[in-house]
Amino acid sequence: MKKLAPLFYSLLFACTGLLFLLSGTGCANIIPPGGGPRDSIPPVLVAATPPDSAFNVSTNRITFTFNEFVEVQNITENVLVSPTPTTPPFIDYKLRNVTVRLKDTLEPNTTYSINFGDAIRDVNEGNIVRNFTYVFSTGRTVDYNTFSGKVVLAETGRIDTTLLVVLHRNLDDSAVANEKPRYITRLDGQGNFVFRNLPTGTFAVYALPNEYSRRYDDKTKLFAFSDSAVVISDSTPPRVLYAYAETVKPPAASPAAGTRTAAGNQDKLLRYATSLESGKHDVNEPLRIDFNRKITMFDSTKVQLTNKDFQPVTNYTISRDTIPTRFFVRHPWPTNTEFNLLIQPDAFADSTGLKLAKNDTIDFATKKQEEYGSVKIRFTNLDFSRHPVLQIIENDVIILSDSITQRDWSRKLFKPGEYGLRILYDANRNGKWDAGEFFGVHRQPEIVRFIDAKLTVRANWDNEPEIRL
Repeated sequence: MKKLAPLFYSLLFACTGLLFLLSGTGCANIIPPGGGPRDSIPPVLVAATPPDSAFNVSTNRITFTFNEFVEVQNITENVLVSPTPTTPPFIDYKLRNVTVRLKDTLEPNTTYSINFGDAIRDVNEGNIVRNFTYVFSTGRTVDYNTFSGKVVLAETGRIDTTLLVVLHRNLDDSAVANEKPRYITRLDGQGNFVFRNLPTGTFAVYALPNEYSRRYDDKTKLFAFSDSAVVISDSTPPRVLYAYAETVKPPAASPAAGTRTAAGNQDKLLRYATSLESGKHDVNEPLRIDFNRKITMFDSTKVQLTNKDFQPVTNYTISRDTIPTRFFVRHPWPTNTEFNLLIQPDAFADSTGLKLAKNDTIDFATKKQEEYGSVKIRFTNLDFSRHPVLQIIENDVIILSDSITQRDWSRKLFKPGEYGLRILYDANRNGKWDAGEFFGVHRQPEIVRFIDAKLTVRANWDNEPEIRL
């Protein structure tokens, strides 16, 4: 036993060293395999039953098989079946299969298409099979006629890609309000649309919001119509539709000024704020006064505009805005001039008789001339016979609208900043955009052209851009 002791300790030492090596820095290089690059490839269709573009189809059940597990999302918003069915189809998915069951009886000698939009995607990464479309025919041929065009928002010249374009067989105006459309297609990212696999025939053309009814039942909805029906053939020319809302949707109700706040406190004082910026006033704008309560009593004789020496100023007005908490002081403001606005306590009051706590004086000065820039825009290829009106936009609000009668338009004392530009073709020459009217009138809206160029105005600078239309 004594002879075996050295051998035992030698083996023990060797095993201890081996364990140390295995648990030491050498093990840091032994890591589990990584996940690899993210899968960005959308599912691929492996088979369809019946096959795509098949003839003489009589089954109402269609099965699609993909190369990976898939799911179908937002079926109502995404999936478009043409011709439009009376009863929506039943769509199901499981593992790699998507199944569509058409509940309507198939029409004879008709080409059907199913556009899934962005509904089909893989389960793991959400990669979308974009605008996956399947076509079949119950007759001996497939229709291949196309009809394309564009939808533009008439009031802004922009686009709204959420709109749908629809075709009606019934050419009566009432059809767009009372019936489902025969064919439906979406807009792409540039506002363009394309109908494919259409039969020959005559259709009325409209644009509508993408909602369940797909009917024109509310004049506050965006809507567009073509002046004449479209005749579908193998060479149908494109059309442009101009969408508008005939009436403005009323704003959402908001708590009246002076009601209790979320904390349950009520402001028991009549307060106001002005549009002044650090005591400076923009000479291009009226002086705005906003109260915290709805004003029901106003006495203009108890509000007075004076110069810096408190001498009364003439040629000014104080008027109420359509917003019941807002008032404007208007005057041909000179630059770099000091003013005072004197307000007596009982000049304004709310419905409870609440008034200002005391006399108040607002002292301010107008901005200096060098704080503004001058603007001269030269237009090229502008059609003056269409009575163009220049619209200058800031934060999606028209801040200036002016008729253009010659190629050069100029304005001094322009507030520095970056502005958008639009041209309104003012058909009735009233200086503002007018919506269209469809039922019984068929009057198209006035058209506004969006200019894809910014007007950048620098202070104390002559800004002279050229706009080519």
